[in-house]
Amino acid sequence: MTPPDRNPESASAAWRLMFDFLMRSSPQRLESLHSRGLTPNDSRVLFTLDREGARPIGALARQWGSDPSTATWLVDRLERAGLAERSPAPDDRRVKLVQLTEKGAATRKELMEEYYRTPREVAALSAGDLEELIRIFSKLNQSGE
Repeated sequence: MTPPDRNPESASAAWRLMFDFLMRSSPQRLESLHSRGLTPNDSRVLFTLDREGARPIGALARQWGSDPSTATWLVDRLERAGLAERSPAPDDRRVKLVQLTEKGAATRKELMEEYYRTPREVAALSAGDLEELIRIFSKLNQSGE
């Protein structure tokens, strides 16, 4: 259950400002993807898969809110790039399981390192502002668990 808005105007303004900053900083993330020949959808797939524990394409499609043919197409792209691999499920060969390859796991790790590079606007904030951001985003991240 969602708690009632304490101050909907302020919440809306805060969200717009966060969203605007994320959108303004998106070229950095897009460049990381494009330098590897990847798209944002490829990234979505890459960050969903694990090196351990293969997952059925049907389950991935449901998680991504897509149909199985779209999920198959997305997995095909990563498989051609050597980032993912599929195999038949041991109990039902009609079911295809997907997992990251070593290259896929390494690529995901590299992307995260690049994504986590501090934008200059954030680095320029005062120590107090940074502590406040850490407090706020820690709270936001905990509420999503």
